[in-house]
Amino acid sequence: MAGLPEGSLPLNRSSARAGTDNQLLIHTLTPASRAPLLTLTKRIADAGCSLADARVSTIGNDTSLVMLAAGAWDAIAKLETALAKLGRDEELRLSHYRTGPREQNGTLLPYLVEVVAADRPGILVKVVEFFSRHDIRVEQLSSMRYQAMQTGAQMFQAQITIGIPAQIHLATLRDDFLELCDGLNLDAIMDPVKF
Repeated sequence: MAGLPEGSLPLNRSSARAGTDNQLLIHTLTPASRAPLLTLTKRIADAGCSLADARVSTIGNDTSLVMLAAGAWDAIAKLETALAKLGRDEELRLSHYRTGPREQNGTLLPYLVEVVAADRPGILVKVVEFFSRHDIRVEQLSSMRYQAMQTGAQMFQAQITIGIPAQIHLATLRDDFLELCDGLNLDAIMDPVKF
């Protein structure tokens, strides 16, 4: 081509689209005995995509998988076709959609909150409501009920990773949170994530 050094190609749409900033969020629900973890990871790799993030959780008798695949636009399109075929399985509830890279927010401080209490309705509502009132984003949450081995009491436990805006006064926030927990008879901690 005129004006280009020998051996070089013009920058065109196909080469510009070859990046890996295309992402596909995949979510499945299945009976635990039929969890498609291996099948999905193979489909992602076979399509030429990378597995950017994944969460697997067994809740009750079912397993939930949430996966984020990243790749070139054509690899994502190939994966979408493969998922459409996989989605025909009646025992598999599968949804997927294209998404973009997460915005990095260097002003959010990562903190881990742990709460343990005798189980009763509404505990998680009160804790999440507290953070919502302070415009604090919940990044990850895991909660469960269990029976204490020593006494047989029904217990509740939650681990929550939050992003605290840097302008919030941490000591005041921690004091307010622990005061809420004392009023609800919850044992709780709030510590910075150190990794």
